[in-house]
Amino acid sequence: MPEHPRQRRHPHPFPLPPEDRRRSAYTGWTRAHWEAVADGLLHATAPYASPRHGLITLPGPRPSSSGPRSDGLEGFARTFLLAALRVAGSNGHDPHGHLSRYAEGLAAGTRCPTDARELTSAEPDSWHRIGTVRQARVEAASLALGLRLTRPWLWDTLDDSVRARVADWLLPALGPSPVDNNWWLFGLTVGGFLRAAGVETVRAQAAIDRALTRIEDWYRGDGWYTDGDNRAFDHYNAWAMHFYPVLHAHLGGDRTLLATYGPRLHAQLDDYTRLFDANGAPLPFGRSLTYRFAATAAPWLGALTGHTPLTPGATRRLASGTLRHFLDRGAVAQDGLLPLGWYGPYVPMLQHYSGPASPYWAAKGFLGLLLPAGHPAWTGPEAPLPAETADAARPLGPTGLLLQSTASDGLVRLHNHGSNSTLAAPDPYYARFAYSTRTGPTAGGRLPTEDRPLPDGPPQLGEQPLPAEQPLPDNHFGLLLDGRLTTRGPATPHTTGPGRASSTHTPRHADGTDLPGIRILSATLVHGRAELRVHLVTGAAPGTRVRQTGWATTPDGPTAQLHPVHGYDTPPRRTPTGSTLIGPGTRTAVLEGSTTSGPGGTLFAALASLTGDPDPAPVHTLATTHLTGHGIQVTWHDGTRAHLALPLSPAGGDGRAGPAPGS
Repeated sequence: MPEHPRQRRHPHPFPLPPEDRRRSAYTGWTRAHWEAVADGLLHATAPYASPRHGLITLPGPRPSSSGPRSDGLEGFARTFLLAALRVAGSNGHDPHGHLSRYAEGLAAGTRCPTDARELTSAEPDSWHRIGTVRQARVEAASLALGLRLTRPWLWDTLDDSVRARVADWLLPALGPSPVDNNWWLFGLTVGGFLRAAGVETVRAQAAIDRALTRIEDWYRGDGWYTDGDNRAFDHYNAWAMHFYPVLHAHLGGDRTLLATYGPRLHAQLDDYTRLFDANGAPLPFGRSLTYRFAATAAPWLGALTGHTPLTPGATRRLASGTLRHFLDRGAVAQDGLLPLGWYGPYVPMLQHYSGPASPYWAAKGFLGLLLPAGHPAWTGPEAPLPAETADAARPLGPTGLLLQSTASDGLVRLHNHGSNSTLAAPDPYYARFAYSTRTGPTAGGRLPTEDRPLPDGPPQLGEQPLPAEQPLPDNHFGLLLDGRLTTRGPATPHTTGPGRASSTHTPRHADGTDLPGIRILSATLVHGRAELRVHLVTGAAPGTRVRQTGWATTPDGPTAQLHPVHGYDTPPRRTPTGSTLIGPGTRTAVLEGSTTSGPGGTLFAALASLTGDPDPAPVHTLATTHLTGHGIQVTWHDGTRAHLALPLSPAGGDGRAGPAPGS
């Protein structure tokens, strides 16, 4: 499957070399394409530098919560990391003079560190002190990693006074992390550079040890960490929890650390690389999605260290496919800048800490440039991705996440029965029951003021809009109380196994308060493209209305289907649901029903499907179901049978899920 049939081509903003379809049959791209994109991104940001290059302040719709000066430091640090990977990967060859600009910026930014958040003419280049704005600690990690990568060509050439000032600015990052999650690894990264440079080596080693000790508390096995004392399982596993320790060990030649963290990376990649669509798209699930092709950092790191389940050709196929996927869809604007968003600008997916330069952590995705030009990952023939070689329906380690992919269309779906946001409010990028590589969470029934108006006009025949004030989340199940839909509380995983996952949660009022005494037990069974979605509601008053929604698809996107099986009393209707990060004009199918007075709760079941295949058969033809005294018997269209036992038995105390009785 060299190219997915649905490609929305945008002109590339940078001149690129000719494609090589002999070596790269799937993408046509080579190392030279990566170098050209890196150079193009760096050239495009250079005009936004302060007078002596200490800050790079990019245009954008708004500053981050840390303020304009922090955003300027972010622009410097993250583009510097990209420049460092570009130059280090060329063994110091720097024909465009990238490092000379950053050398000047290092001197200017540390000459007079400031506490001021705003930019002033008196201090146009000065950096924040790390103790003043905590975001500076994040950027210190990119600076330190860039300095470590380019040490012979940059750090070792700086004046002693500049080296001393840079070291003094970095040292506070060695203290305890102000945020108890992956932020500990910023101290590890700064410590790794300072120790290698012979600066405060005892203190630097203490920061390294402290960080590694802390993240050990969060390792759950099978390559998966939680991102703090929670159940936040997402791509931060790949581009933070594994990225920093494994790269630190590799750069330091520390075989002891690699013996621990290398196999964990391999295990993570065995799951993670299955979350990439055949069209190159990574899965938009979790926060900080505006980093885009940073998603390729961990696969490149596996190739760099030898800890990967992928062949070298499959690694390049994945990484080049992802980078090209975004460029082909306008993720890099014609001025060469990365806007805040997914493809084009998209404000609803951003976090408060997102500023105009935040997308440039996409620099991590260029880690492959550290592989020499003669490495098999650059020279070998591209190989297909897991998503396009065979169907998959498997749980992802201890996460409560269920992977579902289909080789016929290369589409990947993820069903969430165990990962939760770190935020108190429901987060559409964690709280949905399902995500895919070709859909995104709806922003709600009303478009944000920053978004474009819907182009699709009034509902078409057979479609019913919801009231204007009622947001409609996709892939959601909730109760309708006083006309408002409940949200999903934190999910507690129950059983998982091949083709199935389940969880329980306490629903919440729209204002975020729990509904005591009400529980919803949810399960998903998958086979091919078919999904059986089951919910058992207990504790709700008889006659309480419930609502199940399906996939939110754009007019040119995949085909979504939803069919009632049990408990629903309305036919599926499609309603406009605004924009997603994929595009505007989405529509989502809706089912409704009512709870009854049965002693064991009320059961609701529906069949759903999302497919890129042309002219798919109706979803109800993909399975037959039969309610038994102990659950649901399912016969899939190919004769395969499955049984969902109800009620489900919970997972063990460590959060790992065991088989359900009768499954």
